Amino acid sequence: MDVHVQAYREEAYEYLAELESSLLELEDHPEDADLIGRVFRVMHTIKGSGAMFGFDDIAGFTHEVETVFDQVRNGQMAVSSQLVTLTLAARDQIKAMLAASEHGTPVDAAESVRIVAGLRELSGKGDRDAPGVTAAAAAHGGETEPVAVTYRILVTPVAEIFASGTNPLALLNELRELGPCQAVAQLGRVPAIDEIDPEHCYVAWHVVLTTDRGIEAIRDVFVFAEDVCELKIEVIDDGSASGGYKKLGEILVEKGELAPDALAEILASQKRIGTLAIEKGVHPEAVTAALVEQQHVKQQREERQKQESAASIRVPADKLDLLVNLVGEMVTVQARFTQTAVERRDPKFKAIAEEVERLTGELRDIALNIRMLPIGSTFSKFKRLVRDLSAELGKEIEMTTAGADTELDKTVIEKLNDPLVHLLRNSIDHGIELPEVRAAGGKPRQGTVHLAAQHAGDSVILSIKDDGAGLDREAIRAKAVERGLIPANAELSEKEIFGQIFAPGFSTAKQVTSVSGRGVGMDVVKRSIEALRGSIEIDSRRGEGTLISIRIPLTPAIIESLMVMIGGNRYLLPLSLVDQCVLFPKEDRERCHGRDMVNVRGRMIPFIPIRERFGLAGKRPDIEQIVIVEMDGMQVGLVVDYVIGEHQTVIKSLGPAYKDVRGVSGATILGDGAVALILDLPQIVQSVENEAA
Repeated sequence: MDVHVQAYREEAYEYLAELESSLLELEDHPEDADLIGRVFRVMHTIKGSGAMFGFDDIAGFTHEVETVFDQVRNGQMAVSSQLVTLTLAARDQIKAMLAASEHGTPVDAAESVRIVAGLRELSGKGDRDAPGVTAAAAAHGGETEPVAVTYRILVTPVAEIFASGTNPLALLNELRELGPCQAVAQLGRVPAIDEIDPEHCYVAWHVVLTTDRGIEAIRDVFVFAEDVCELKIEVIDDGSASGGYKKLGEILVEKGELAPDALAEILASQKRIGTLAIEKGVHPEAVTAALVEQQHVKQQREERQKQESAASIRVPADKLDLLVNLVGEMVTVQARFTQTAVERRDPKFKAIAEEVERLTGELRDIALNIRMLPIGSTFSKFKRLVRDLSAELGKEIEMTTAGADTELDKTVIEKLNDPLVHLLRNSIDHGIELPEVRAAGGKPRQGTVHLAAQHAGDSVILSIKDDGAGLDREAIRAKAVERGLIPANAELSEKEIFGQIFAPGFSTAKQVTSVSGRGVGMDVVKRSIEALRGSIEIDSRRGEGTLISIRIPLTPAIIESLMVMIGGNRYLLPLSLVDQCVLFPKEDRERCHGRDMVNVRGRMIPFIPIRERFGLAGKRPDIEQIVIVEMDGMQVGLVVDYVIGEHQTVIKSLGPAYKDVRGVSGATILGDGAVALILDLPQIVQSVENEAA
């Protein structure tokens, strides 16, 4: 029973997330019957399953909300902002009840009473014994999804159908829009060619259609052709059966094309039923139509069985983490195996190593993809945040999203939640102006916050953009000078000035609010992003708005990298940042005259000599190499002794003793057992820029 209870909790949390997004969408589209039905089904499922597994308090409370949405579903009540607000509060209360059942914390019973009273007042049923689910709800309550039914449709147009302006083919195309559909022309009424009237229609159609829209949707297609078209509709598969379908002879007898005695005679002759039916006088098109019907229903049932057998299973997150860790260890062992095969120079051994490498690569990709989730589930949570916070601050704000289907590692999504919440709160509080201020400035009263995600190589770029007041460049600079973060006469770029807001305790707010203004948060946001090996940038225009861009690796476990050698040591650079590699002979180095700039294909690019940067001893080779990386639209070269090649890198943390080391983001174990450091290129470039400034 404990297993089932835990399964109910997990499913209920998923349903509550779906309920929140559906309610926020319903507030924008209050007439959408599908959204109303979705909310009702979620409530009904939570209530029914809760009663089954002993969550009687949740079942009773949810019953009240379900009752109200049953009235909405039956057209007895309209969706209002107040109803959405109360239902969102009910959703939060159900979540609190679930948490209380798991951790034993008490639930605020007064909040439940307040919500129920509010719902009853809205529905006009203030008495305690208000009926729960109406007859209509009881009739539909068991349905979770509409059932696909297969119909046999005989469409027989009258000969003069063209004179009415009706095209039978257009009707057939409308049927195809309802679901999988196959039509077979029946040519039995076509006369000899010298008797054909070109303005008459002699063709009928046998149609097999599978749809979940119901028989009335089929009749609606022919609503304007009832007088010029004979229509016969039969249900041949109600969606409950599986396996094959009726035999060909049974279909022909059922349709009246073949007599039962004739069928028995055909079966006794041991020939193919279709051939013998034609010999008995059955029209060939009728046989073809029966075959099409048989194959169509069989195919739909097989598809249904595949979908049922492909049901997903729940796996605890810690088991997935363990799987990814084991795959990471396997990648390390596979690298040792490959290196041993190369050293032995045994063709058979090398062939086995290559096969193991291929299989390990596929296993790695599958294991990482299992943990990938669309970031849209996180986006939907923020709609509630924007709605509640804008109401609290007296602002009118709309949140729009793009790229909700962009996938990220589950661990990364969880760790991104708090930084994104803080950035959104800042955009709403500091960025978007009050409606009166916006109107006075010639802007729409309603502000917009746009949250977007898109893939960029092996990373994802998240952006939060608002059309608010923008950042005050001079105010930020003055505050940074006041706090001693920068000299008063320092010449800083706009990007560097905006970067000052990430300093601990930095704030330009004139007063502290319940939302922000204490200078706590942006430094934590930056540390959280950098802990994920990501970067964050700010671009703002005064009076136009602010854009915050976050670049995050797809997965924190395994990355593709470029291995280089410097001073006898091997280092790894994230391959996603590498643009190209060029030779750097001694002559070119001398022509630089001490300036760290090199001409690459007619373009001057700054470079960083990593050997000097890390203080590595030893003689520099006569021909070094420059790895050119691209970050934030800027190209920078890294001078190394030579490039070894690509490498699958399993990231290992360096431990707390090295947490303050700048320029190194982690380490990995190589095939020969040696440890190679993973360079943090943004930190290296930033530290060089700071020293130069």
